[in-house]
Amino acid sequence: MKKRIGRGQGSGKGGTSTRGHKGAKSRSGFSDKLGFEGGQTPIQRRIPKFGFKKNPKKSYFCIKIDLLKYFVDKYDNRVLFREVRSDFIKILGCCSLSDELKVFAHRFSKSSIKSIKSAGGEVIHIL
Repeated sequence: MKKRIGRGQGSGKGGTSTRGHKGAKSRSGFSDKLGFEGGQTPIQRRIPKFGFKKNPKKSYFCIKIDLLKYFVDKYDNRVLFREVRSDFIKILGCCSLSDELKVFAHRFSKSSIKSIKSAGGEVIHIL
C-alpha cells in the first residue's frame, strides 16, 4: 500500500511530511531542476569548460613479415601501403625472410628486426 503523507500527526507521516526541516526541498513550489544536486555544486559547474583534451591513443596498422614477403614476391621490391587507415605502421615478425628488404615503418617488433637483419635487410624507423 502507498504511503499517505501529509495526513496529520496521527498517521506518522504528518508535520514535515518526509521533507525534513528547512531548505529548498522542504518548501512548497520546489521543482527539481535539471542538474540539481541538493546544494552540492552541480557537475556542469565542477568540470572545466575549455582547455582540456584527452590524449587520443595512437593507432597502429600492423603488418606481418610474411605479408611483406608475399607483396615483394607478387609485385616489386618497392611496396607502399598508401591505403592505411591508421596513423602509424608497425611491422610484426612471425617468420624468417629470405630477401634483403629495406623496411621503413614507425615501429618494429623485436622478432621482426631480428628476421629482417638476419636476411641482410635494413630497418629504418620513421619519426
